[in-house]
Amino acid sequence: MAEVKFCENNFGHGTDDIAERLKNEGISVEIEPCLGYCGDCAVGPFALVDDEFVQADSPEELYEKIKEQM
Repeated sequence: MAEVKFCENNFGHGTDDIAERLKNEGISVEIEPCLGYCGDCAVGPFALVDDEFVQADSPEELYEKIKEQM
């Protein structure tokens, strides 16, 4: 099963809701204080899926992209 990592600093883009949603679906989710993608983090929602960078224009689009990667 895939592991999804989120940056706490990116929660302002709505990724906190996506993280909770994935956890509730039984997906392995890690929340880190910083993932080292600060430039991308400031631009919009992102996550790492099995350490692969995934970014989207909205939290819902990010959710869909994450699910496609699984």
